[in-house]
Amino acid sequence: MAGEAANHGVDLIPVVALLAAGVVAVPLFKRFGLDSVLGYLAAGLVIGPFGLGLFSDPQTIIHVAELGVVMFLFVIGLEMQPSRLWSLRGEILGLGVLQVAACGLLLTGIGILLGYSPAVAFVFGMGFVLTSTAIVFQLLNERGELSTPKGQRIVSILLLEDIAIVPLLAFVAFLAPGSGADEEAARWVTITIALASIAGLVLVGRFLLNPLFRILAQAGAREVMTAAALLVVLGSALAMQLGGLSMAMGAFLAGVLLSESTFRHQLEADVEPFRGILLGLFFLGVGMALDLTVIAQNLGLIAIAVISFMIVKALGIYVVARLLKTGHAEAMERAVLMAQGGEFAFVLYATATTVGLIDGTVNAIFTSTVIISMVITPFAMMALKRLTPAPEQSLDGVEVAHDLRGSILVIGFGRFGQIVSQPLLLRGEEVSIIDADVEMIQAAADFGFKVYYGDGTRLDILRAAGAEHAKAILVCIDKPESALRIVELIKADFPLTPVMVRAFDRGAAIELIKAGADYQIRETLHSAFVFGRATLGQLGVPDEEADELMEEVRRRDAERLEIQVVGGIYAGNQLLKGNQPVPTPLATPRREGSAGNEEAAELIRKAPEADAV
Repeated sequence: MAGEAANHGVDLIPVVALLAAGVVAVPLFKRFGLDSVLGYLAAGLVIGPFGLGLFSDPQTIIHVAELGVVMFLFVIGLEMQPSRLWSLRGEILGLGVLQVAACGLLLTGIGILLGYSPAVAFVFGMGFVLTSTAIVFQLLNERGELSTPKGQRIVSILLLEDIAIVPLLAFVAFLAPGSGADEEAARWVTITIALASIAGLVLVGRFLLNPLFRILAQAGAREVMTAAALLVVLGSALAMQLGGLSMAMGAFLAGVLLSESTFRHQLEADVEPFRGILLGLFFLGVGMALDLTVIAQNLGLIAIAVISFMIVKALGIYVVARLLKTGHAEAMERAVLMAQGGEFAFVLYATATTVGLIDGTVNAIFTSTVIISMVITPFAMMALKRLTPAPEQSLDGVEVAHDLRGSILVIGFGRFGQIVSQPLLLRGEEVSIIDADVEMIQAAADFGFKVYYGDGTRLDILRAAGAEHAKAILVCIDKPESALRIVELIKADFPLTPVMVRAFDRGAAIELIKAGADYQIRETLHSAFVFGRATLGQLGVPDEEADELMEEVRRRDAERLEIQVVGGIYAGNQLLKGNQPVPTPLATPRREGSAGNEEAAELIRKAPEADAV
């Protein structure tokens, strides 16, 4: 019975293989500083027909996983309010059209040079023009650049390319051999259906979706809301597909229509888990679809096509960007990021095969060219990042620290440094302030603060800023590695100058004590104490009891830090006691009021959460 049930049950091997491939490959690639997209592509190649052979039809996986791209664009649409989309109309209709037209013309020419007829070269080139929305969005999202101005310009181009697939599919049908009057009439019917699909989706989104979600929310069924979110995404994609348009475009349009809905955040939360899994599945499918047999048989042609198409497309993108007054760095980044072909090329090439414009072998060559370019893109972005020097800050209107003679030297003028410097300035102390952030210096000048440019991790800058003459040096930067480096420099060259430091967390505080800081304080310590005391008051705890509780918290915190610094971790010449340094011998015996090494674990267990502060 069990064997029979197993024979007639669901075959879980493919599902487990897909999940295991992603779970193993992505963290492994991330561990070596590579993109998650590369991990999925490599995993797909390993488990596909040319690897372990666990899958024989990767196109089926890709077709299912295209829903990941669909959901991704729905989530992007939720972030694109109509007003915001309207503000991007210049980039969509100007930058997008110009880039697609220029790159399409150039790549069609390359296709002709490779020996294809003009019609076939046009299909090859225009398919490659359509950049991979999935890869670009994933890379931008991982780098946190999706909502930046340069990210939004790339989004605008991708939207135009998604829209461009519609006329391109129609044009491929026109190019098909044997077109006649009947075919032309059918095309006009198709165009009419497409426009009707868009109009119908807009009307449904405008007048029906919000009332529907309001009714479902009142019902209070959480799982029904999730089902409704998926229904909206897949239903809109289906509507566009039936109209002969891109599923992704339908999902994006549905997202835009719901972007101002009160249920926007709920929808995004419901769709997000499915989007992530299916998008990873899409990249796995692309890796599996890499036909190594076709590549081996046409290696020279495919290599030339990949290299020439990517270089020429990148040059076209760069030139268009520069013509529209984009800076060199942004133009280069956009050119490398968008130099690959995309998933919509598979649709275009399949359509060309269906109508008889190209055969199956040519389709496989074109598809392999696009897939290899998609695989190369993350590597190309990493190479660009390594080869491109960090942008130099302009020092226009900013004075560099030189021969300063203040009695107090403050290094870092962010949130912390601004507050620290105020009582000193009010008392009339001569305070010299340096910072390495030009924008911060310029902003401080608007409020009447004189801040000099200088990197405190350099000994020559410390000398120029007057460190050897200062009565005290206050290190107020928020980078723990830099703060430690500054303390080490000061204690090595100006050992008699007191140095007081802002510590990022407990680990940084221990390192600073080890380096000889005269005073250190964790940046969130006292604000957390005040917050906790206020919470006790809000709960109605009597003032006397609340003060006693907070004093006990402070005492335990100081004891734990003492144990970590002195009890086996460090036996130095400074010991923090209540955030005040007191001298201690190199080997500190157990004293009254403090804990010995044997009690360290017990104390840390009592309040382990404080160890991170």
